[in-house]
Amino acid sequence: MITQRKAFAFVKLGTFSGANEHILRHLSLEFPDLEAVVIDLSKLRVFRKRHAVRLAWSVAREYGASACMTKGRMLARMVRTEYAFDELRARVLQQMESKPFVFTFQTQSLFDASVSGTPHFIYTDHTHLANLTYPGKSATPMASAPWRAKEQLIYDHARLNFTMSSHITRSLIEQYGCSRERVRCVYAGGNIQPEEPQNLGIERFTAKRILFVGIEWERKGGPVLLEAFRQVRQAHPTAELVIVGCSPQVSVPGCRVLGHVPLAEVAKLYRSASVFCLPTNVEPFGFVFLEAFAHGLPIVATNIGAIPDFIEEGKSGFMVNSGDAALLAQRLNELLADPALCAAFGARGRALVSDRYTWNSTAHRIATHIKQSIGIDCPGFNAATTAEERGVHHVGWL
Repeated sequence: MITQRKAFAFVKLGTFSGANEHILRHLSLEFPDLEAVVIDLSKLRVFRKRHAVRLAWSVAREYGASACMTKGRMLARMVRTEYAFDELRARVLQQMESKPFVFTFQTQSLFDASVSGTPHFIYTDHTHLANLTYPGKSATPMASAPWRAKEQLIYDHARLNFTMSSHITRSLIEQYGCSRERVRCVYAGGNIQPEEPQNLGIERFTAKRILFVGIEWERKGGPVLLEAFRQVRQAHPTAELVIVGCSPQVSVPGCRVLGHVPLAEVAKLYRSASVFCLPTNVEPFGFVFLEAFAHGLPIVATNIGAIPDFIEEGKSGFMVNSGDAALLAQRLNELLADPALCAAFGARGRALVSDRYTWNSTAHRIATHIKQSIGIDCPGFNAATTAEERGVHHVGWL
């Protein structure tokens, strides 16, 4: 008689900024006796042409006719409609019908993958109401009331809500009414981890090279950094600003715009930089900060979202208010003028990443809480590395 192997469901929507691959791999190692069944909503083709009219009607009903005036506006709001939420949930439940799970686990809070009677857990870097805490976001149109009611159910249906930051932990407790016992901050890891310390000597910090890594120039505070950099060049005429991930049109002396580059090349740019600066206006988490610290860089950033969890003010970096170009320039000048300070800040940041922000330690925290919650033993770490050894099974469109 063949006994069906027990399993847990891992439900996701795409890559989640590279986090899903790491979390899945390490959770599979933490639960070696369970098969990991992956349900990727981005591959299930939940919405097709036949849904277009209903989706457009839902957007107009919940956000007003003006939200349908352009394709961009409508697409931005479609996923946050009551109809889309219900369709996503129905498809998830359909995928889970044929197999009982020991527990279910989802990343991000854009859908509800909970199944009645099965312990459910969520890992997220954001909540919708946390947007209200960002500078200027209070004037931004929020998601519709019907969708926000659905979002509340995501957290209510989870046995435990795992977060990447204390910022989102506070949001769940203060804005969504979750009890402290049902919220756990487990942090996260970086997507670029240097195998060995490289180029951590004082020489790199004499180059006066500022690195910006971000896909969205405006949202990540690029214009403010550019304004600050003009002031920096007055004090440090040889200073350089390297812009990676986006391609803004700039014509400022000392600026290099590289646009999108492969991850391996980004790692090289971290190693050759003197200071990392991202004065972002909205930032649910910010993996690039971990990557910068992992490469021994001091950081100058804004004091929003998860960033205060990373940066020890005056010890591993500096934080400024969003939009404050003058103070941003002052802090950059301080670091560029003192290579020894840059090295000390970078070393402290690197130590923080090694101690707290790794996917191995994050997954272990998550797994420990899950095991305690569902009442199973905590076996030793399993060293299996291949998908076959881990029992990972991916569910695509059926």
